[in-house]
Amino acid sequence: MNAHEIDYQIYGEEMQYVEIELDPQEAVVAEAGSFMMMDSDIKMDTIFGDGSNQEKGVLGKIFSAGKRILTGESLFMTAFLNIGMGKKQVSFASPYPGKIVPIDLSEKNGKFICQKDAFLCAAKGVSVGIEFSRKLGRGLFGGEGFIMQKLEGDGLAFIHAGGTLAKKVLAPGEVLKVDTGCIVGFSQEVDYDIEFVGGIKNTVFGGEGLFFATLRGPGTVYIQSLPFSRLAGRVLASIPRGGKDKGEGSILGTLGDIVGGDNRF
Repeated sequence: MNAHEIDYQIYGEEMQYVEIELDPQEAVVAEAGSFMMMDSDIKMDTIFGDGSNQEKGVLGKIFSAGKRILTGESLFMTAFLNIGMGKKQVSFASPYPGKIVPIDLSEKNGKFICQKDAFLCAAKGVSVGIEFSRKLGRGLFGGEGFIMQKLEGDGLAFIHAGGTLAKKVLAPGEVLKVDTGCIVGFSQEVDYDIEFVGGIKNTVFGGEGLFFATLRGPGTVYIQSLPFSRLAGRVLASIPRGGKDKGEGSILGTLGDIVGGDNRF
């Protein structure tokens, strides 16, 4: 498997986008909805799956696309091909505040495992498949279910992490305990499992869930400070009930918020 060799530049701080430079006849594949802008000589085409099994005929395309249903993604991806004579650029934006992380699969022994919604785009030739959990506890309580995404090949892939990114390189036998939603991805050597928090007070009053993930080295793991589920939960919690802000119609109004404290979060 030889993926297209692409160059890139990441711009921005909190709301990043990645600009990918394509030589003639080079292509990149991306999730629907991540496209930002492109030069005029780049052709956009909707394809089944990730485009990695195009040479295997109709059955190969259907199998590649069918795997994506299990990860909750669309049957289709979008390919961007440079049909011009010179170098051209195409850009993809992060879906919410965070960091875009380049993953060179040739440095990860050809495989990287990530959460289902982390993948942003990749050089054409990179396979975007599914990774089944062989552990019942991890599948039932691990936050990501039995299925995670796996990126395979020898090219560049880009994933997105919410908030601030932490990269940890674990030594053999070293264990890192993480909130299940904060995992972005990890190299294939890492052993991933879940562990019960324990303790009556922690279980009932801790507010951090019943389980956390244990990541055992050797290998590299990427952790995000702001999972999308946590961000969405805070947004939903701030929505006024009954169509009114809690200060609307009160005698003190905004002053009441200042005195009493705005406790929507």
